Amino acid sequence: MTDEPLLKATVAVFKVDGELRGDLSRDLVRLEVEEDTAGLRTLSARFLAFGPRGSEPEERLLYLDGDPFDFGKRIEVSLGSPEEERLVFKGQLSAIEADFEEGAEPEVVVKAEDELMKLRMKRRSRTWEKKTDAQIAEAIAGEHGLAAEVDAPGPTYDVVQQWNLSDLAFLRERARRIQAELGLLGGKLQFKSRSARAGTEITLVRGNHLLSIQLRADLAHQRGKVKVSGYDASKRSRIEKEAGRDALAAEGSGGRSGVQVVEDVLPGMESFRVREVPLKDDEAQDWARAEMLRRGRRFVTISGTTRGTPDLVVGSRLRLERVGRPFEGGPYYVTRVQHTYDLRSAHRTHFDAERATVNS
Repeated sequence: MTDEPLLKATVAVFKVDGELRGDLSRDLVRLEVEEDTAGLRTLSARFLAFGPRGSEPEERLLYLDGDPFDFGKRIEVSLGSPEEERLVFKGQLSAIEADFEEGAEPEVVVKAEDELMKLRMKRRSRTWEKKTDAQIAEAIAGEHGLAAEVDAPGPTYDVVQQWNLSDLAFLRERARRIQAELGLLGGKLQFKSRSARAGTEITLVRGNHLLSIQLRADLAHQRGKVKVSGYDASKRSRIEKEAGRDALAAEGSGGRSGVQVVEDVLPGMESFRVREVPLKDDEAQDWARAEMLRRGRRFVTISGTTRGTPDLVVGSRLRLERVGRPFEGGPYYVTRVQHTYDLRSAHRTHFDAERATVNS
């Protein structure tokens, strides 16, 4: 017999500038905290904004006088039962909204972003020379007072141009080229390949933890090869590189990959990456591999909702049970997480994840 309780009480716990605010837990109507592999964790919280304050019996309009909400204040939110409580958001308040409607109590909505907001707000043009994408990420983090953890193999570029882009948009573009991922963990900018990114390991069972789940294996974007071409001016020669199923060797779970299936069902299907033009062989090879990874990893995609899983984060590895033979097991890699809390459902966790294979 298990000692796990059948029901667990969950409450959203708020701190503003380090001060615990029980009134926010009391007046909370709806909470949303969301993050994906492109970085920037966001918060949206809606509160009832009319009632007594402290020991004052008279009801009044709340939360629009700077207490506790004002621009730039630090907000922390934890979710989960007392045994499982986890910090799901830490950032700065960036927007305040008042919502008035006839016949309804006033409401206040606040929005906040994590420290990558600094990178989103800074737009500029400049040139980087003799740098890898990971080195560029590390340098940009330092400019914003952030430490960085970088682990993303890729070529050293002679010249990289940042043309009127925010630092966040620029890093997202650099990450996309080599299939790296952005995030913030422990106050440090993360610029890492998927294999280097840490994450929790969680098992979810349909009919228990999982309230709903949709699973799909789709050949629409699977290809047997990806080719990249360009021109090396220093050598005065054409560049042609390709990547095939070997690029997905580390992504397998013992089943059939989308590349294997499409080669069996629709042989000869190839794709050409033409959005960027490489100037050296190693650039072309790394970009071809990255595009093959991007396509192959999304052969199996899932979207699900749990009863509230505070340990579920971007980068978590999932194992699924009771979801049908093609999709059973794992590991699935979580690419998006949204934690919600409201008066009707309490804590819910919505997530997207993907895997390169189906079970044979």
